Amino acid sequence: MFLFSKLVWVFGQPLSLAFLFAVLSVLLSCVRWRKTGIASAALGALILFVTLYTSLGTYLLQGLEESFPKREDPENLQCMIVLGGAFENEVNTARHGIEFNAGGDRFIEALRLAQKYPQSRILISGGDGSMSGIYEGDAVISARFFPLFGVGKERLVEETTSRTTFENATNTKELLASQGLSDCLLITSGYHMPRSVGIFRKQGINIVPWPTDYRTDGHEVLGIDFTQPNRNSQNMATAIREWFGLVGYYFAGRTSALYPG
Repeated sequence: MFLFSKLVWVFGQPLSLAFLFAVLSVLLSCVRWRKTGIASAALGALILFVTLYTSLGTYLLQGLEESFPKREDPENLQCMIVLGGAFENEVNTARHGIEFNAGGDRFIEALRLAQKYPQSRILISGGDGSMSGIYEGDAVISARFFPLFGVGKERLVEETTSRTTFENATNTKELLASQGLSDCLLITSGYHMPRSVGIFRKQGINIVPWPTDYRTDGHEVLGIDFTQPNRNSQNMATAIREWFGLVGYYFAGRTSALYPG
């Protein structure tokens, strides 16, 4: 299932689809299926235009982020679960450093809460999600990160083997039970929260959604946007990937609902 999901995403993301339709167009033209080749090229161009020059991706991402509203800090905090996906694992493995990617807010927020609630425990769930499996995961890197800011290793619970959100939940369930922890905050990116909550609910794990790492301002509208094609493309890819995950996990029976809220 893990390898299948990786391959689906390699070929199913918008820019890959646009490229595949362009290649198909050339092949069809070579065998004299000219009209079909033109249709394939047109479809590839349409996917490319929507991905690069419209706000559709950002609009879809905004919908995911709005599923779970941001909350005020609790009076007390026993524990938090931080999902991996925030570190540049390849770079950190090679350079033994602490380099964040765009999801770094997950750990910045966890650090803020850890300093505000010194009695709280932090469970970091994240192994190496690459197909090679040769890199340090988020849990390993976080053991270097938190002590730099006064959060002792004794407060950390490291789950180092998960490669997917489903494995985050199943592996975390066992650790929570062994540590006597429950009703933890679940910290992950806002767009990733619906899928995460659905999977944790399906596992019977009581959590409090704690979204962070917002990519939209909450006021996006559908329209043409020629000003930032790189951002549009990245947001489209992120939104489509999440919807692939939501639909795939739903039909696999791994989430509590198609669109948890």
